[in-house]
Amino acid sequence: MRLNEAGLKERAEWEAKGYSLPQFDREKVTAATKVTPRWIHFGAGNIFRAFQANVVQNLLNEGILDTGLVVAEGYDYEIIEKMNRPHDGYSILVTLKADGSVEKTVVGSVVESLALDSDNAEDFGRLKEIFSGDSLQMASFTITEKGYSLVDGKGNELPSVTEDMKNGPEKPESYIGKVVSLLYTRYKAGEKPIAMVSMDNCSHNGDKLYAAVTAFAERWAAAGLVEKGFEDYVKASSKVSFPWSMIDKITPRPDPSVEAILKEDGVEELDPVITSKKTYIAPFVNAEECEYLVIEDAFPNGRPPLEKGGLMFTERETVDKVEKMKVCTCLNPLHTALAVFGCVLGYQKISDEMKDPELKKLVETIGYKEGLPVVVDPGVLDPKEFIDTVLNVRIPNPFMPDTPQRIATDTSQKLAIRFGETIKAYAASDTLDTTDLKLIPLVFAGWIRYLMGVDDKGEKFELSPDPLLETVCTYVADITLGTESDVEEKIRPILENKAIFGVDLYEIGMAGKVCSYFREMITGPGAVRATLQKYVK
Repeated sequence: MRLNEAGLKERAEWEAKGYSLPQFDREKVTAATKVTPRWIHFGAGNIFRAFQANVVQNLLNEGILDTGLVVAEGYDYEIIEKMNRPHDGYSILVTLKADGSVEKTVVGSVVESLALDSDNAEDFGRLKEIFSGDSLQMASFTITEKGYSLVDGKGNELPSVTEDMKNGPEKPESYIGKVVSLLYTRYKAGEKPIAMVSMDNCSHNGDKLYAAVTAFAERWAAAGLVEKGFEDYVKASSKVSFPWSMIDKITPRPDPSVEAILKEDGVEELDPVITSKKTYIAPFVNAEECEYLVIEDAFPNGRPPLEKGGLMFTERETVDKVEKMKVCTCLNPLHTALAVFGCVLGYQKISDEMKDPELKKLVETIGYKEGLPVVVDPGVLDPKEFIDTVLNVRIPNPFMPDTPQRIATDTSQKLAIRFGETIKAYAASDTLDTTDLKLIPLVFAGWIRYLMGVDDKGEKFELSPDPLLETVCTYVADITLGTESDVEEKIRPILENKAIFGVDLYEIGMAGKVCSYFREMITGPGAVRATLQKYVK
């Protein structure tokens, strides 16, 4: 069983093994997409293959859509060369359900795969052709939050951006430079309208894309490298829109246990590829069954009827409420709490943590008792039902191979939004008080304890990548288990850092509580567990 056009002609063999196959005429859809492409997506990673591509497949199967997806990869061209093209754009979606069942779907909605590479004349020329056409309605993105940044971690402009700003739109090297070059092609083709839709999991994602695009347009226009009208074009929402969106679907790295299932079925050539840029990609993607995508309905050239595929379209204010509901209360803080304590307590799977009475109670209390009182109901999703699904279906799913170590990545960048907003809401409330918060400060103390890189048995472990590790770890470097002296002055620079927590914990009156918890967690091996047992009641 080979995952390509020729191999999938043996439909009966695939279907006998339980695979759902595309039910549309792919040759016809490919031809129609070639002539009238409506949706191009940048970022050929797992979330796209598991979510957006599958939504389009379902709508093609139902006859609601007649064109497929074009995908472009602008960071790691090897994904296109070594994965998409050898498999003729097909991939396998393995949905891992909480009841232990598995759904296997061959997704064939991606009918054209291109490298967003200005040195690749053929592919870049085709991208310009797509962006020149009347039919194109939307360009969407899953390129991660850092993909929109024009500067490095120290705030210095990236060398590729500097070169592109100087040289103009002809042969850009930076990701956003290449995208803006394509927009300039669309402008020159008649100022044609388009929606530029970030679908990345970051706050106000449309604004991040807008800021990056307009930075190029302004600099290029000021230097005379593009026509003056181009800047006005990208800033006119009637021509180019940058909708906000909120996406939520867990798609962990392709797991060997899932690969084994597919191999047993007889699927060939499943070996993952690790590219020269260290991207890990396989012909299959494993994902949870739950998925949410809420998008601001701002499409100046119209849009496909994606609401029929389960996507939700609404106004910007509602997208903002949904995002805050998820990121600040109903999912992300719970994940971070489990990640921090999971690493210290030696867990390797997030799902296993939900069998731990203290950890289960910890996230239930943070979600329902401490977070829910300050959530603004967005209307399109019920916050309590969302938490119910998170705690009862999504996180406990034993078949989702997600790890606390992965989720602990970049925690210093996440605490301010995932917990700080709740603290600010308490501080601003007439009926609530920050002293009511007992377990959010426990998570803060747990994170500082995590920074020691020593687990609850007293053994060293490797911290997950985080841009602030070099800074914050110095404050706990001299602290050891069983430390008798007061540690507050050592960790004070962390506690008063508004960039980390969103607030100065001293100003908000929470520093003392965090210090107290932390002291208890460092009294010796087993102290983290003892502290959880004491306070998570």
